[in-house]
Amino acid sequence: MSGRHSGRPTLEQVAVRAGVGRGTVSRVINGSPRVSDQAREAVHRAIEELGYVPNQAARTLAGSRTDAIALVIPETEARLFAEPYFLDIIRGISAELGAADQQLLLTLVRTERERQRFEQYLAARRVDGVLLASVHADDPLPDRVRELGLPVVLNGRRTADEAAAYVDSDNTGAGRAAVAHLAARGRRRIATITGPLDMYVARARLDGYREGIAAAGLASDELLVATGDFTEEGGRRAMRDLIDRAPDLDAVFAASDVMAAGARGVLRETGRRVPEDVALVGVDDSAVARLMDPPLTSVRQPIEEMGRTMARMLLRELSDEGEGGGEGEPAAGEGARQVLPTELVVRASS
Repeated sequence: MSGRHSGRPTLEQVAVRAGVGRGTVSRVINGSPRVSDQAREAVHRAIEELGYVPNQAARTLAGSRTDAIALVIPETEARLFAEPYFLDIIRGISAELGAADQQLLLTLVRTERERQRFEQYLAARRVDGVLLASVHADDPLPDRVRELGLPVVLNGRRTADEAAAYVDSDNTGAGRAAVAHLAARGRRRIATITGPLDMYVARARLDGYREGIAAAGLASDELLVATGDFTEEGGRRAMRDLIDRAPDLDAVFAASDVMAAGARGVLRETGRRVPEDVALVGVDDSAVARLMDPPLTSVRQPIEEMGRTMARMLLRELSDEGEGGGEGEPAAGEGARQVLPTELVVRASS
């Protein structure tokens, strides 16, 4: 029985009720002497009030360790290796975990069957925690990991009120900054290519675009909004749609550099010059942006640092150092979150 639909209290709820961190609850459950009498009493009181029954995962949380952390990316191999974003995230996580003598286990979960198999792997206590990238709105895995009593940190979030711990960048600000820059350059028909709208990151960048349009006093026009999927081919398809619907557009904000590269190809094919006819802005400030012709203006997000921050947040939870947040990143308990700033890098495409 997983307890997912039973309403069974979770370890995180006990921690919140007791006013302590997950690590403290785990130590109390396991009878560790490294807990103050006051904290122990608060945990026992919360357990009694909530009717919490520790599962096997929770009972062993403070026991034997595997020194292994799973990084889960619910995407195909093709997308994983085609997008610089994932490589930068992996680089940051790997550096931080390596410095802590932790093993990184990279797992691609693409189907329901693979997700169920991974849940079984987690239930067998083969890793100490989970890092999850590229989360979609309906992804049940973060909740399932937490139900198993394992700490989890997300790269991004599923919704604005995400309950799991996460590290994100200011995606709404990225959209606003891109549009403000284009409007300041005199562009008036500014289009956008979004990411898949079942991802919060894509919706947040679209929100930022719309806020930027309003702030610049420009008319909102849904013909200027096309949905992509964060791939180069998705950027090409969306750019073709935009040209068909709004041939007078004079700027495009693509929600990733990779999609901007696809859009750039279509603009060239249709005889439109960048930036003379159509200005172009992306997001990520990846190698794709720097190598594009002309070099791409892009909103930089600190991708590698996001990976490092995710790993540090999880390690703090595992080492029981972050019961109240303390200095630096908070521990990976319920409500822990970090939103890192973005920065516009102007190049020749705009």
